[in-house]
Amino acid sequence: MRWWFIAGVIGILLILLGLTMVIPLLVSLYYHDQAQDGFISSLGITMAAGLILVVLSKKQGREDYINQKEGMTTVALAWTGISLFGALPFYFSAEFTNFIDAFFESVSGFTTTGSSVMVNIEAAVPSLLFWRSFIQWLGGMGIIVLSIAILPFLGVGGIQLYKAEVPSPVPDKLTPRLSDSAKILWVVYAVLTLLLIIFLLGGGMSLFEAACHAFTTMPTGGFSTKNLSIAQYDSVFFDFTLIFFMILAGINFTLHYQMLRGRPLIFWEDAECRFFLLFTLAMTLLVTWDIHGSVYQTFAEAFRFASFQVVTILTTTGFATADYEKFPGLSQMILFLCMFIGASAGSTGGGMKCSRIIVCGKYVYRELFKIIHPRSVSQVKINNMVISNDVLRSIMAFLALYMGIFILSSLLLGVMGLDMMTAFGATAACIGNIGPGFGTVGPTENFAHLPASAKWLLSFCMLLGRLELYTMIILVVPEFWKK
Repeated sequence: MRWWFIAGVIGILLILLGLTMVIPLLVSLYYHDQAQDGFISSLGITMAAGLILVVLSKKQGREDYINQKEGMTTVALAWTGISLFGALPFYFSAEFTNFIDAFFESVSGFTTTGSSVMVNIEAAVPSLLFWRSFIQWLGGMGIIVLSIAILPFLGVGGIQLYKAEVPSPVPDKLTPRLSDSAKILWVVYAVLTLLLIIFLLGGGMSLFEAACHAFTTMPTGGFSTKNLSIAQYDSVFFDFTLIFFMILAGINFTLHYQMLRGRPLIFWEDAECRFFLLFTLAMTLLVTWDIHGSVYQTFAEAFRFASFQVVTILTTTGFATADYEKFPGLSQMILFLCMFIGASAGSTGGGMKCSRIIVCGKYVYRELFKIIHPRSVSQVKINNMVISNDVLRSIMAFLALYMGIFILSSLLLGVMGLDMMTAFGATAACIGNIGPGFGTVGPTENFAHLPASAKWLLSFCMLLGRLELYTMIILVVPEFWKK
């Protein structure tokens, strides 16, 4: 393991992170708020740390190739380091009195989870609200994919970073050159963000609010500038505009590119996207039927609020327009299920991913079929492509590991004093990168009241979920460190 090389990559990322702090600093100067000193200090510390790591690594020489172990180690340490330094603006502001709260908010931002410890969001200074939205936008497509796009010398051997970063069972490359693929993804991502800003401006939001909400919608992050989230606006236009863009964000971004290249039916042709859209529609209709008459008197109202809650949780965005804990039991169970399903692979969403659910279902069906026809030879396919046994084993192990971590983390939160509903809800929300959960961390509450130990554990769960479990978990496997 070439630690000097890993330190150099992390140093470059910290320099980039420091440069991004210039933007909220400009926002602070524009609004004349009190966070200017905090951003200046954070920028200086982050840039200095990055430069030190880069200089030290340069003295050791450099090779272009980076192997799989180094790639996974780099990604895990980079996301942890970025979250630590990204917490500095929060820590230096008056909003947070201890570092764990600042770190929790930073991790929640970069992992696009949206769980928050800010008690009074609307009382925070504009530049801090912008920073928490902006880091979600950076984390959405992945700051390491961004680095590959703009740092050509990481293009050689960079596939190891890409595989560890991109949330997909089988990462897709749009072009032979990885750096070109990353650029294409970022262009699509930026264009969709800009379109959403325009729509929100047209609906009456200020430029600041439109930008902040667009920066947290496309990465499926869910941070809002309002205490009541999107419910504060009580707008049908905003609700359905955000539903549309949340669905776009929950679809594999390579499909957006293919559609722009002249394949308008690609969303329906792709098996995972088709499953995602049909599952979203089915769950929306079920929740609509369940809350119509019991919570909302008209079908239109029931459909509006049901569709928003289903989409925001299934895409793991985490916005809220209603307190779904007041919904009937069936609707709550459906929404809890959606926390695990998640969005499409290759999207900015979290959760288990629809592709894994499809493959798991087909694998179970194949095993049942083989019991009936023991001599038959059958294969698991998706989009007419045969899924290899290696990928099947990886997916089955991922699902088992996901549920194992969910159960273990929930038990640990119970030991820390949380009630069962809160423990399950908080764990599902954080490992799925969703935001609000159930119990005392529901859509109308936050995570501020949790003990420090619970915040550390949930921060780790957010990183686990964002990096698809393996990248973080593999570091604690003894064989990983053996030559």
